[in-house]
Amino acid sequence: MGYPETFRGFQIEDPKHWSDFKLNEFTPKPFGDYDVDVKIEACGICASDLHTVSGGWGEQHFPLCVGHEIVGTALRVGPKVMLIKPGERVGVGAQSWSCLKCKQCKEDNETYCMHQVDTYGAKWPGTDIVLQGGYSSHIRTHEHWVFPIPAGLPTNKAAPMLCAGLTAFSPLVRNGAGPGKRVGIVGMGGIGHFGLLFSKALGAETWVISRTHSKEADAKKMGADGFLATADKDWNVPHKMTFDLIVNTANSSENFDLSAYLSLLDVHGRWISVGLPEGSGQEIKAQDLISNGCLIGSSHLGSRKEMLAMLKLADEKKIESWVEEVPISAENLKTAITRLSKNDIRYRFTLTDYDKCFGSE
Repeated sequence: MGYPETFRGFQIEDPKHWSDFKLNEFTPKPFGDYDVDVKIEACGICASDLHTVSGGWGEQHFPLCVGHEIVGTALRVGPKVMLIKPGERVGVGAQSWSCLKCKQCKEDNETYCMHQVDTYGAKWPGTDIVLQGGYSSHIRTHEHWVFPIPAGLPTNKAAPMLCAGLTAFSPLVRNGAGPGKRVGIVGMGGIGHFGLLFSKALGAETWVISRTHSKEADAKKMGADGFLATADKDWNVPHKMTFDLIVNTANSSENFDLSAYLSLLDVHGRWISVGLPEGSGQEIKAQDLISNGCLIGSSHLGSRKEMLAMLKLADEKKIESWVEEVPISAENLKTAITRLSKNDIRYRFTLTDYDKCFGSE
């Protein structure tokens, strides 16, 4: 095998065996004028990876190598690349392409482009090549979705920001989180802990809303101004109509009393969902909206502009994700993704030691 004609990665071959990773060789998409080849050094493990390999989000193209929180070194750039230089430490997130021509793309909404392409699992336009993710030796990505990583951010801490961090950051900045605002973060998990960290960094009063008090101490260590546990009797009553914005990062809708959460919002306050539970989700009743005129919305990833702003803020404020490092191997991947399925993590996994696995290829 020779780089860059083929890459190697840990793939799932059948969703019935979603934790059985096989180290396989695969062919990347053709190298284009705007492409960047990245030698991967670390990759976060995202809940999206689990939902994908297990079939929870529907049919996928297998065999498949997941992973879209990637940090590595740019090795080769196409002749028309202007944004990245060989040798730079860079990141790649959950999106790898959009048309860059439509109204959405031109207005820094490229993640909402009708032609957007995910980093893994999608077929490269015009081919039958299925894109493979970051549990691999290399990745090939259009320069628009390759981001310089500030020198002050450690690789293992920066990796989870490329998806989970951005997923939390974008709805915060788009919905006015900052000084004088009261923000609630529902779910103290991988995305939720970033919601707390970035909301505080933006200057907002920030509360965490979780099912129990088990993560309250962690939330306070991260700077939370308050903590609400929905298992408590009448947990929402003293706080009705006091929040300007609530970002819902919860990965489950089981026993989820949406009306109680919405009652926390001030007049025309906003409820923004970023978690993607399997199944049908919550039922929304008109009666739950009318008492405060609250607004319900959602958010998908974030733009290049927001990614760069987030990384800059994380560097300036010395924001650190809470990370457990996992040396990449089939056995360690099985253990980590099984633990993730049981929510046995506080709060992100980052795969490391790529050189030991893949060598200097």
